[in-house]
Amino acid sequence: MALSALFVLLLLSVWSLPGHAEEGAFSAATRTADADPADTETADTETADTAVPTPDAEEKVVHLSARETGTLIVYFENDLFGGTDQYYTNAVRVTAISPDLVNWAETGNLPDALDDVIMSLPFAGDKDALYNVSLSMGQAIFTPTDTQARGLQEDDRPYAGFLYGAVGLHAKKGNRLDTLEFTLGMVGPWALGETAQNEVHSLRKIKTAKGWDNQLHNEPGVMVTWERTWRLNDELRSRGWEWDVLPHAGVTAGNVMTLANTGVELRYGWNLPTDFGTSLIRTGAGVGAPTNDDDPRVNQDWGAYVFLGGAGRAVARNIFLDGNTFRHSHHVEKHPFVGDLSGGIAFLINGWRIAYTHVYRSEEFVGQERGQHFGSVQVSYSF
Repeated sequence: MALSALFVLLLLSVWSLPGHAEEGAFSAATRTADADPADTETADTETADTAVPTPDAEEKVVHLSARETGTLIVYFENDLFGGTDQYYTNAVRVTAISPDLVNWAETGNLPDALDDVIMSLPFAGDKDALYNVSLSMGQAIFTPTDTQARGLQEDDRPYAGFLYGAVGLHAKKGNRLDTLEFTLGMVGPWALGETAQNEVHSLRKIKTAKGWDNQLHNEPGVMVTWERTWRLNDELRSRGWEWDVLPHAGVTAGNVMTLANTGVELRYGWNLPTDFGTSLIRTGAGVGAPTNDDDPRVNQDWGAYVFLGGAGRAVARNIFLDGNTFRHSHHVEKHPFVGDLSGGIAFLINGWRIAYTHVYRSEEFVGQERGQHFGSVQVSYSF
């Protein structure tokens, strides 16, 4: 409950961050309010006398501006789409992305001490860049293969849940996106993995998991992630049939995950969005928000595309396989290199994007009989 309340407060603060368009509107409104009523009346009379009617003129349709647009993204991932109920079995995440900002430190919504830290970042002081702040909250659940066994299954992955919040700082310059994300959460019973899984199973009349007494112990989780994404098609204009290639690379450090990652996404379709990809749930994921007014979610057009992706990770630590950091717990021997292959389809209309991604993930630990299939659903709205 405390995490939920904190997320709501942070969400409200993100949407209150000022942008140029809002500042201009505020200034105009202020000047109007401060004007003398007599002057205003005279101006209105002169305007009415000099106005030339244009009955044949077309009514202009006012569209959103990408710079003034905030985006809300809801993710849902589950191995139900792969026909199983094991390993990485369920995850949800909600991310709110602010409108574009000229400078994080100029928002007036951040403490002065935090301003100094942010402005010291390598990509924070670039006057040619635009910035966003994102706030996320999510949960991930992991189980062994046999969820009906009550005893400890030493050769299979541990039961684990992870409940977390994250703050992302994003800098966009041309076709490049830099993301710095800070994640704070809880592993163990306080992450409510058992409650979330078994309550849903009970509602769906599915057998509940019996081995949660063997899950990882409570442990606070902290991660810091940096990631860079490139959009390689400089001529992308979201008009007609288009292609796009989006490679990414990054690192994560923390007691939950420590890894280096790289990957690429290829997109082809009608009226492609001008964003940085259709990401899965992961730290430092790309910002799936419009970057200019050619995006069909901004100009009230529609679009559709298919995409293929591949990613690899060199993993130094994975608490969900290595076990607790400071206490003895169930653990298995992990594979140091893990890869994903993915493909999917997405539709965009009237500010919405709905995407489905099917993922194959290679074996993550010694003794895992085969790789895992799972699906990822992403629904976003820009407004």
